[in-house]
Amino acid sequence: MTKVLERPTLVLNRNWQPVNVASVARALVLVWNDSAKVVDPDDYRLYTWADWSGLAPRAGDLFIQAVRQRLRVPEVIALAAYDRLPSAAVSFSRRNVFKRDHYTCQYCGAQPGSEELSIDHVVPRSRGGQSSWENCVLSCIACNSGRPTGCRGRRA
Repeated sequence: MTKVLERPTLVLNRNWQPVNVASVARALVLVWNDSAKVVDPDDYRLYTWADWSGLAPRAGDLFIQAVRQRLRVPEVIALAAYDRLPSAAVSFSRRNVFKRDHYTCQYCGAQPGSEELSIDHVVPRSRGGQSSWENCVLSCIACNSGRPTGCRGRRA
């Protein structure tokens, strides 16, 4: 039963947008406290704790065996009062630029290794270019210095 209580349950905000994944145990606590309702994935019907606990598990459904009844395992719950979305902003950093560009020079396509790559400002900082997602790309040292002779391609 412990493994069933640790299974993931999708958590939706009240606008039905995904905001989190919680364990079955946490999801049932939220439903018990009237902070959420269970969403039946078959017909999208919402169930309160009283309604959900009264449903018998269908053939093949996961369930939790309580003392007097079997309780269906919720796959999706919808929160009653939460309508915000979690912040999805990824911070701008050297490591994240390398991940975004897949350790590949954006000018010649070479993958020489992280020690041979640098971050290039498309609009140079001396001309007002900012360090931002839109203005920075990964470049091999040869392309970044304007000498494409040491790389596999030419700078565009």
